Amino acid sequence: MKRIEFIQNLADEHGNMIDPASMGMPPEFPRDTRTVITFKDVGNGSTEMTVTEYNMPTSDTEMGRNAELGLNQSLDKMVAIFL
Repeated sequence: MKRIEFIQNLADEHGNMIDPASMGMPPEFPRDTRTVITFKDVGNGSTEMTVTEYNMPTSDTEMGRNAELGLNQSLDKMVAIFL
């Protein structure tokens, strides 16, 4: 497997989509975020992973910085599982 692509959105405990504004999120919070993860064998048993999130505010905004922080925390947790 070299690529995973999916759409992220907010949902309730039953999987029903929730409007971000109804959760108190700022108006620029995207309803859907297309996410693409690619994997590249870099040799020596190592893999490079690239995560691209589309329709997200840039990292020069507060929401963009928070999104980046959350993604990095998730990746750190994933690394801890696999190592």
